[in-house]
Amino acid sequence: MKTHFSLQTMRHALHDSLPCVGLWLLAAGWPAAVLGQSIYPTPYTFTTLAGNAGYGSADGTNSDARFNLPRGAAVDGAGNIYVGDEGNSTLRKVTRLGTNWVVTTLAGLAGSPGSADGTNSDARFNGPIGVASDSAGNLYVADQLNDTIRKVTPVGTNWVVTTLAGLAGSPGSADGTNSAARFNTPFGVAVDSTGNLYVADSGNNTIREVTPVGTNWVVTTLAGLAGGPGSADGTNSDARFSTPYGVAVDSAGNLYVGDEVNDTVRKVTPVGTNWVVTTLAGLAGVSGTDDGTGSAARFYDLAGVAVDGATNVYVADRDNSTIRKVTPAGVVTTLAGLGGVSGSTNGTGSAARFNAPRGVAVDTNGNVYVADTYNNSIREVTPGGEVTTVAGFATGGPGSADGTGGVARFSLPVGLAMDSAGNLYVGDQNNHTIRQVTPAGVVTTLAGQAGLPGYLEGTGTNAQFSYPDGVALDSAGNLYVADSGNNAIRVLTPVGTDWVVSTLATGFNDPNGVAVDTNGIVYVGDSGNNRIAKVTPTGMVTTLASGFNIPFLVVVEGAGDVYVGDSGNNAIRKVTPTGVVTTLAGCLTCPPGSVDGTNGAARFNYPSCIALDTNGNVYVADNGNSTIRKVTPAGTNWVVTTLAGVAGNFDSADGTGTNALFSGPAGVAVDSAGNLYVADASNNTIRKGFPAGSVPPPVLQAPSLNAGQFGFGITGLANLAVDIESSGDLSQWQFVGTTILEGGTNYFVSPAPPQGLEFYRGHVR
Repeated sequence: MKTHFSLQTMRHALHDSLPCVGLWLLAAGWPAAVLGQSIYPTPYTFTTLAGNAGYGSADGTNSDARFNLPRGAAVDGAGNIYVGDEGNSTLRKVTRLGTNWVVTTLAGLAGSPGSADGTNSDARFNGPIGVASDSAGNLYVADQLNDTIRKVTPVGTNWVVTTLAGLAGSPGSADGTNSAARFNTPFGVAVDSTGNLYVADSGNNTIREVTPVGTNWVVTTLAGLAGGPGSADGTNSDARFSTPYGVAVDSAGNLYVGDEVNDTVRKVTPVGTNWVVTTLAGLAGVSGTDDGTGSAARFYDLAGVAVDGATNVYVADRDNSTIRKVTPAGVVTTLAGLGGVSGSTNGTGSAARFNAPRGVAVDTNGNVYVADTYNNSIREVTPGGEVTTVAGFATGGPGSADGTGGVARFSLPVGLAMDSAGNLYVGDQNNHTIRQVTPAGVVTTLAGQAGLPGYLEGTGTNAQFSYPDGVALDSAGNLYVADSGNNAIRVLTPVGTDWVVSTLATGFNDPNGVAVDTNGIVYVGDSGNNRIAKVTPTGMVTTLASGFNIPFLVVVEGAGDVYVGDSGNNAIRKVTPTGVVTTLAGCLTCPPGSVDGTNGAARFNYPSCIALDTNGNVYVADNGNSTIRKVTPAGTNWVVTTLAGVAGNFDSADGTGTNALFSGPAGVAVDSAGNLYVADASNNTIRKGFPAGSVPPPVLQAPSLNAGQFGFGITGLANLAVDIESSGDLSQWQFVGTTILEGGTNYFVSPAPPQGLEFYRGHVR
């Protein structure tokens, strides 16, 4: 997500022969500027320099809305879609408005998991997945990590959340009434026409029923045996399931179960007071992509299921990234997607792509709605297999593409180093590559082959790495890499425009951090051996200090002192050249936390990366808290403050202080001006942070005609990258181009705008 520097709308007619255009401005007068906000004592303002997270928690229309691992879906009689937004711990609603889809949050608060009952955002969920809707408009939620079943009731314009059965924080398998019953990681929920609920109790490997009796809810086990996974068909507890995920109910009261680990679709039929389980399609223990009938068909870790009025079952075939259809006779066909090939493309049938879809729902017209989990989007599949994206942003997330700004893609970027020209070097771990990011956000791959781990020396893409982690630069421009999967330290040497990869030393155990001093001595956070190792330029390895707990990235100052992010001990430590270890901040014997304070009073949560500026300040990527921290020397003390992010809120948002959000930041670097650069690992982005007040915001100048076309000026800091987008209706925005600001006023000219009304907006990247 990017920072808007133009906020409100203003129309401006320029010439009768040209389209009427609009420009987003702060107010009716020009120029416009951004308003800052200071929350923390020393807040930083963060923007996204390169990569695209693709997820978040924003409400909005179509692709402006954001989800975070949506896993459950339901549809009501009016065609509204309800989504269990697991990563946000919220319940969302997607409503059709003409040709658009509007996303709102009904209950829960993004980034604040909990178990409280209440109204709207006062209620709390913890990883909700399955959702079901009854004819009265009530919603039922399988609140996975709370081990409870919740009810969400519309009251006027509000939504009231209550807990029907189970007890938050107390998993188990007991039948009983209300909170006396126990569940274990329930994934799916369905409701029949009389108000009975059916639950895929995943951790118990059972199918449960929750029945309303007066004001109470009575829980019984229909099929399967808690603690007894298997694949046997049979009656009641003689039947076996293995991690049942989704459950659906037809008009006759038959249940359909997505039996995930068994790779099968099961049918549970009421016979008198018993429940008989049979396998409708797939073969237990044999995964694949084959269409076919009954046991000749193959699935791969299937998840959610839905059933239509003709008792056709629709399946989110998760690891095949497809949507499958199963007829009542057990005939399986692939409705959309291509088995084993993930992506986010809209299209028809096998031309469409999904990325690990988890949830499905079907409306009365046979349209299937998909919680496309790893694309963080909601998709629609027509009966003819035509796929469109209803809401969310499916083009972000992991990838390996080079390019500028949001066009580039990373896959778990972790290590980060910067040269004197402001270029960043990235250990792109899951791509097995080393990448470069220029100050303008241009990303190129220097060495390694995306998606091809290995251990080869050579030049550029002829070389191979295996999960490269920390990176460091020496004064000659050589780049050192902690090649964690190969348990080696590798060196990238610039030769002309090429980078030649060689090995400096081996014999480590999951090396994660690397630093180099002015004498060419390399220091390694040898995390699997819980030591700091020292490597001479000839490759001789010795132990500088031991007694750590998963030491991650390290930095070294001119005097030879090494600073260590001691992740497992939740502390920042210092090692002298003679190997003497002291703890600067954090508590070795305390549980993790996020407290600011002095020395041992401060708390961290898995600090994975640190950087050091010229004044001796230490900057910390506090991975488990998803925050950026600063450790400042004050005499003999060290004072910890939080610069940006919200502890425990794993999300993606640009902004200042607590308005900036991260997800598992794993790398940090600092330049001579005090600007920070963060490898925001789980967001697959590189972020840039400015000290509050250090950078004036861009200013829009009045629009005018230029070279026969509409244009406007942007005045701002040199080398600041600004993405320009256009829209004809303020709902669907299209990327137009990127402007890299230079000195003075920079002029943007629209590229052949369409006829009619057109709006433009800018994002600081």
